[in-house]
Amino acid sequence: MKFSKVLGCAITVLFVAATLASLSLAQDETTAKVKVRWRMPTSFPTVLDNLHGGGVMLTERVSALTDGGFKITPYAAGELLPAFGVLEGIQTGSVEAGYSGGFYYLGKNPSLLFDTVVPFGMTPRQHYAWMMEGGGLEMMREVYAEFNTINIPCGNTGAQMGGWFRKPIDSVDDIKGLRIRAAGLTGAIYADLGAVPQQIPPTDLYPAMERGALDAVEFVGPYDDERLGFHKVAKYYYSPGVLEAGTSFSLMVNKDSYEALPSSYQAALQSACAEVNSRTLARYDDLNVKALRRIVNGGVELRAWNEDIMIAMKESADNVMGKMAEDSAQFAAIYKKWKDYRDSQLLWTSVNDTAAENFLIRNTK
Repeated sequence: MKFSKVLGCAITVLFVAATLASLSLAQDETTAKVKVRWRMPTSFPTVLDNLHGGGVMLTERVSALTDGGFKITPYAAGELLPAFGVLEGIQTGSVEAGYSGGFYYLGKNPSLLFDTVVPFGMTPRQHYAWMMEGGGLEMMREVYAEFNTINIPCGNTGAQMGGWFRKPIDSVDDIKGLRIRAAGLTGAIYADLGAVPQQIPPTDLYPAMERGALDAVEFVGPYDDERLGFHKVAKYYYSPGVLEAGTSFSLMVNKDSYEALPSSYQAALQSACAEVNSRTLARYDDLNVKALRRIVNGGVELRAWNEDIMIAMKESADNVMGKMAEDSAQFAAIYKKWKDYRDSQLLWTSVNDTAAENFLIRNTK
């Protein structure tokens, strides 16, 4: 081959390579310039600055990770959609995403319970392990697919308290006839024990307690409960929160909207949610200690459930969930896998974390 032909081939190759590189760079620049604007209602009022605030934190992190290309506008409960209308709005496409908890929508599908919290269930660490490593996320994605929605774990309250009561609860009989706000399956358990549960949005709880429409409120923990003023309308504060050992919230995204995103923006959502999941829990662990001290110093009586009440709650939880499993093959399948995973986690913590913590509690001066 003549030198001129060799040189011509080399130039052609270089030209093609340069063209491909230019196209690739142009595509990268195009992706970087993609502007996505979403609306994201939450199920919480702005006063709950770690619940609603988790959603706000998510939007800020997504914007930062995409250099402002992907911006999500958060809306508090009632601003765009009702507190418990978030999933429906996502399903119909009226909004692209929402920040909420699956247990608010048990009427749509009882299996959504496993995305948020199960009575006598797992701690935040255990739940996140089940979701991310134990097959939980895959199962929940199948449930949410019925609503043209995908879920991403995105925040956790940690262990919640047992709730606020106007009068002492010394026996199971004291629960009968009690008008109590209790969300998710917690409400069904209280109903099984003879109470009259009501699912009321957070913004309406204080007025309901103040005017006597409610006898008790089971909500979150010291920090959020103090923010809503329950210590002003109820004297008795119960623990432990055996019915909600760690409540997880999700970023819920319309499936079509998610799939239309550039892959880098999808990755930004996943990364931001992981950070929010860690940060909200860390904030609760820090803030709850301080809030509980203020509440107790203010005259609230901190009480613990007695053994008989917790046993009755556990039996009721098993009974209610057993009936739900009989009515739904999907619920039954998830429940079995969830329970097996929880039991294995309990075995592990009993020989390690819990044993060490119990020793430290008994021997701290």
